[in-house]
Amino acid sequence: MLKRKLGRQGLVVSEVGLGCMGMSEFYGSRDDTESLATIHRALELGVDFFDTADMYGPFVNEELVGKALAGRREQAVIATKFGNVRGEDGSFRGINGSPEYVRTCIDASLRRLRTDYIDLYYQHRLDKQVPIEETVGALAEAVKAGKLRFLGLSEMSAATVRRAHAVHPISAIQTEYSLFSREPERELFPTLRELGIGFVAYSPLARGLLSGAIHRNTDLAATDRRQLFPRFKPENIDRNVALAARVVALAEARRVSPSTFVLAWVLAQGSDIVPIPGTKRRTYLEQNCAAAGITLTHAEIEALDSLRLHASVSGERYADMSSIDR
Repeated sequence: MLKRKLGRQGLVVSEVGLGCMGMSEFYGSRDDTESLATIHRALELGVDFFDTADMYGPFVNEELVGKALAGRREQAVIATKFGNVRGEDGSFRGINGSPEYVRTCIDASLRRLRTDYIDLYYQHRLDKQVPIEETVGALAEAVKAGKLRFLGLSEMSAATVRRAHAVHPISAIQTEYSLFSREPERELFPTLRELGIGFVAYSPLARGLLSGAIHRNTDLAATDRRQLFPRFKPENIDRNVALAARVVALAEARRVSPSTFVLAWVLAQGSDIVPIPGTKRRTYLEQNCAAAGITLTHAEIEALDSLRLHASVSGERYADMSSIDR
């Protein structure tokens, strides 16, 4: 698998990464044995970019990634996040970007990941009560101390990115991006390209809607958190599945899986973009990684763009968008 640069500070990762969140929470039941096998298979396929966060589980997803990469640390680029505060009981307790909390979270993540440094460390969400300059200042201290290599931000506006980047170089911004969610193209992409910051696309398959595997709300387990997302609600999902079916038809014409086809489109949007599709199964991982081996034709890209799926999708990305910096 080829590599891509994220930012100008030296961060280089596989052009397709692996989102590990669903291995521990949110998307149905856990199977740690299969998840560990999936991470190991990713390494075999040339994937070296693994994405987690302290809030996933909570906490246990970092432990899982640390266990999977034990003895293979030099083969991996580990990205994790802080800022979304959760209790041991799983309760959500708000957002914290204070310097004191930054330092506590870094040390805790290092222990769970079984490493003495984190390759890419993101602020998961903006704490609107703490100036971004203070948060990034604390992160910069950790870079100087050797605990962090590169800094990132997640779901933050172009204006916030500029302020953060003025304190310490930011290497990557992570935001939801797919054929259903193209908002970053308006203001964020131009800013990132001006500043030389890479982009990491999470949920590039629209949380599975664009994979062709979800046809109705009842296809999801009762414990699947997607049941709570507006785009999966009964009043919206039929319309969204119908939109996704147009992509499935194009993928079938190309004789590849819808996931492969959609991720190839994401890769075609710029060499500074790296998708991190999440999965906890080797079968889906292999379909996702296949995107790195194909190049969409100009006609195929035009056909996908002409569908304007983002303009027709039903429902917001989240039920509560208040934590998103826009």
